[in-house]
Amino acid sequence: MSIDVTSEATHAALLALAAQTRELMDAVLATGADDDELAAVTEELRAITARLDAARRPPVEFGEPRWLLGNAAVGAANPFAPPIEVEYPPGGGVRAEQVFRPLHEGPPGLVHGGVSAMVLDHLLGTAVGVAGRVGLTASLTMSYRAPVPLGVLVVATAEYTRSEGRKSWAEGRIALPDGTVLVEATGLFITPGWLPQEA
Repeated sequence: MSIDVTSEATHAALLALAAQTRELMDAVLATGADDDELAAVTEELRAITARLDAARRPPVEFGEPRWLLGNAAVGAANPFAPPIEVEYPPGGGVRAEQVFRPLHEGPPGLVHGGVSAMVLDHLLGTAVGVAGRVGLTASLTMSYRAPVPLGVLVVATAEYTRSEGRKSWAEGRIALPDGTVLVEATGLFITPGWLPQEA
């Protein structure tokens, strides 16, 4: 039996499952359980995985209802996603507050640089979209000013800067709440030929 992710009840249940799975993933990283307990939990998870896999649905296509559920940056049903919650300030651009989890660790106690890049890539692309453009990432330039800590509130922001034909640019950063910049990024986005240049 396949699920209908457009159903409000199913949607809520799927998000609850994803949230619980995030807690499981964090617990896996932090556990000090002995070998027997690890083996027992593994068997339980194997059975649970088989139950869920028996109702596997086809891949979601771009533009389908709730197609962002599995997105690596903002997908509420993707247990790896932080997930970031994008805000749209009245003055323009986009913003997100985030506390990264141990699952996103690179160096001990710090966020992996690739995770920072993923978050900024998504926000830059969203800022381009908010400006009425549609584009796919063509290049992303990162500047790591200081480490991004795990378990500490940070603020990510991005804004559209300009366009030339099908090319659009945006800039963004991850900073501490006091404004101290930790990571900066500039992105170039290209509107594919099969999409309009302006929304």
